[in-house]
Amino acid sequence: MSELWLDQVKWNNDGLVPAIAQDYKSGHVLMVAWMNREALALTVQEGRGIYWSRSRQKLWRKGEESGHVQKLHELRLDCDGDVVLLQVEQLGGIACHTGRESCFYSVLEGDHWKPVDPVLKAPDAIYKPNGAADEQ
Repeated sequence: MSELWLDQVKWNNDGLVPAIAQDYKSGHVLMVAWMNREALALTVQEGRGIYWSRSRQKLWRKGEESGHVQKLHELRLDCDGDVVLLQVEQLGGIACHTGRESCFYSVLEGDHWKPVDPVLKAPDAIYKPNGAADEQ
């Protein structure tokens, strides 16, 4: 496969592009993360969400600790070429390291954010005691 499609992505100064993960059936936005060129290429090659961890400075295969893998169904590029959208099947139904379906679980009410979506599984039941949680 040619790498022309990767050259058409507008990478930021750090060589990254924002990546939105969306449930391919419901349309719910699950999370936002970052990808470098290698992460995006591997996502397509392996058919699963793979991101770049800015804090750890390494590739991060979604679900490598939690088992909550994102199976890729479709990949889209926005009109400006600077954001990618992954339409995924979220295996296990949990995308957030807090044990929720989505990382977008808080709603602004007045002057504070209120969590409104339930924790489906406690984080300490998902992650190993010495394992690093998935990060967004």
